[in-house]
Amino acid sequence: MYARLKFVSALIVLVCMTVALLTGSASAISVEVAKKCNALTVKAFPPRVPGNPAAGSAKGTGQDMRAYFKKCVESGGKMDDQGEQGGK
Repeated sequence: MYARLKFVSALIVLVCMTVALLTGSASAISVEVAKKCNALTVKAFPPRVPGNPAAGSAKGTGQDMRAYFKKCVESGGKMDDQGEQGGK
């Protein structure tokens, strides 16, 4: 009986800690900032084939695009248009 109670208690503590860690680290961005950063990213990294984003970017790599978007979101959608792309 005591072993079962100890196991259930440990399981409950583990679940509570997991939920606390997962909910504490996530933060949402606003729709306006996401749309603005998406537009700035498309402008900074134009598609290789106009109208076909699946064809890849004419400048930089996917990693460069993600880094640019992340930096844009962190700055609240305010990006300097000169030289922010990652150098490619």
